[in-house]
Amino acid sequence: MKDETLEKNKLKERRKMIEKYKIKEKGFHPFLISDSWQVAQLNYTVDQHIDNIKKVEVHFETDEVFVLLNGDAVLITAKMENTGPVFKTELMKLGTVYNVPKNIWHNIAMRVGSEVLIVEKSNTHLGDYKYFDLNEEQISDLKKNVSKSFDEINI
Repeated sequence: MKDETLEKNKLKERRKMIEKYKIKEKGFHPFLISDSWQVAQLNYTVDQHIDNIKKVEVHFETDEVFVLLNGDAVLITAKMENTGPVFKTELMKLGTVYNVPKNIWHNIAMRVGSEVLIVEKSNTHLGDYKYFDLNEEQISDLKKNVSKSFDEINI
């Protein structure tokens, strides 16, 4: 009996040594937050569909790392010029790590079922962000760029 209890306790202790997370709810979910960094998961929502992206965001105190876990997604970056944002888009590949340095405007266009892992400075989601609202011309330009990137899937 003592041996059985000891084995059960050892098993419980081993389970505590590895934490597991599986985020299935739609939207942005920080789930592992330490003193200096956090891991979050962004699961597809209609706001991330290219037809609904109306803004880009920037962080001033942290780089942001993205890893496509499932589905199809396009990473959007923008350089602000006098005429407005100049977009660069990249079709994300599964398991590839993408880093967007601090002070770079960005967003992600996603298709239904897509999941992206995000690593950034802790509490970024609580205040280290600024949004730039896109006008109709900029939205149209962004849609064209993202559509070209999604077209690479079929090549």
